[in-house]
Amino acid sequence: MLQENDIQHRLQLLVRAVGQAAQAASAERGLPHELRDSIQRLDKHADSVHGMRHALDQARLRKLIADMELLAERARRVCINVPTLSGQMKGAVSHMHSQIQELKRDVYV
Repeated sequence: MLQENDIQHRLQLLVRAVGQAAQAASAERGLPHELRDSIQRLDKHADSVHGMRHALDQARLRKLIADMELLAERARRVCINVPTLSGQMKGAVSHMHSQIQELKRDVYV
């Protein structure tokens, strides 16, 4: 398992990726409700990551990762199934999904 400062860095990368997806969603016209909802909920979860920066509770971190993983997977599926979404939107969601997967891999090792 990674050291606490490495996990903190991974969390920062995840928060940045969620922020980028939220920005892309704001700029996207005709965004499906399911995608907008998933990204908004991920953004709220990312806000709670800030509270974890000084006290990493493994159980809470794993629950947060599991919740975010479900939402990111939902967003990724929408991006796959809606061909009219911009490349920027699809890329931002893909990057966010990858960051969650990497964090999960590192925390569960």
